[in-house]
Amino acid sequence: MLLTHATLATMTGGYALIPDAAVAMEGDRIAWAGPLADLPAAYRSLPEHDCAGRLVTPGLIDCHTPAVFAGHRAVEFELRLKGASYEEIARAGGGILSTVIATRAASEEELLAKALPRVDQLIASGATTIEVKSGYGLTVGDELKMLRVARRIGQSRPVTVQATHLAAHAIPPEFKGRAAAYIAEVALPSLRQAHAEGLVDAVDAFCEGIAFSINELCPLFAEAKAFGLPVKLHAEQLSDLGGAAFAAGHGALSADHLEYLSPEGVAAMARAGTVAVILPGAFYTLRESQLPPIAALRAAGVPMAVATDLNPGSSPMASLTLAMNMACTLFRLTPEEALLGTTYHAARALGLADRGRIAPGLRADMCLWDADHPAELSYRIGATALHQRIYGGRLG
Repeated sequence: MLLTHATLATMTGGYALIPDAAVAMEGDRIAWAGPLADLPAAYRSLPEHDCAGRLVTPGLIDCHTPAVFAGHRAVEFELRLKGASYEEIARAGGGILSTVIATRAASEEELLAKALPRVDQLIASGATTIEVKSGYGLTVGDELKMLRVARRIGQSRPVTVQATHLAAHAIPPEFKGRAAAYIAEVALPSLRQAHAEGLVDAVDAFCEGIAFSINELCPLFAEAKAFGLPVKLHAEQLSDLGGAAFAAGHGALSADHLEYLSPEGVAAMARAGTVAVILPGAFYTLRESQLPPIAALRAAGVPMAVATDLNPGSSPMASLTLAMNMACTLFRLTPEEALLGTTYHAARALGLADRGRIAPGLRADMCLWDADHPAELSYRIGATALHQRIYGGRLG
């Protein structure tokens, strides 16, 4: 297929805008991209799709979503509005653990049926690749159940799904006060079985006072390394425990949240090339006041991704363009940084080098927008209209 008359944002170094552009595709790959006037003769006979001047970007990538779960936490939302903190709710048995109860009770089929409408919303906002985490089962069987659902989502919808093992998300009541035992008896065995079944692409954990310490996570990261699996970490969301530097020291793909990130953590991430995943939905929902150190990350050259953190408690949001707007409005990212954060840098946060830009040899995942300029994707508060997606070289 051949796209013509596109306003092309290749994201190969900023927007890299090309007016009146063309993109030639062969199979699921981009064969050529550039000004229509320079289109090589070899591609002129391909079936043409006229973009009529519309903006064309790489397909959007959501690199942080715990999108498989049962139940909701609307009551906790109300409690927070009345003054309860995230940590107070969690310590009282709410938060993540309330979702764990509902998720454990749900079958694999029920979890899939609940997850697909959320994924459909992400697709409608331009997503062509998403990450899906486990982390609401907290038993070996229930973590595997969630990872199987993640795999089935990718088989049920035209979207690439990266499955991330997040058994080290919270400490269930039966392991209260025994975090190290939980890692040994649940997190590690579930990781081993998930790897054996081909259910996992990366390993994540939550490093926080209400979750796990650096020392408790060392065996998990060592096991991931033994399997050749990349790691990432929820770090410095509520306090500074040095998680980002720990993750960077293990060559982590990303450290996520980062509201309390220290200068030392910024420097460690810069040295390691670890992506900072910015999650404005959780910041917004939890009514946080501590901003991630965006200026310091920018100055250090740390790549910044933007994601929805689609989850039932702290970020019940299923729109990447809304996440982009929030990242700009709340954290002062530029619209260009926000789009890089949901394309090229999001791909880096998932370890996917074959997408996130429009260039020859890369995967032909793209979005056609009813927009003239890429800044509109962040500007319109989640309302920029997606005209069509191209997934693997096919219009859909």
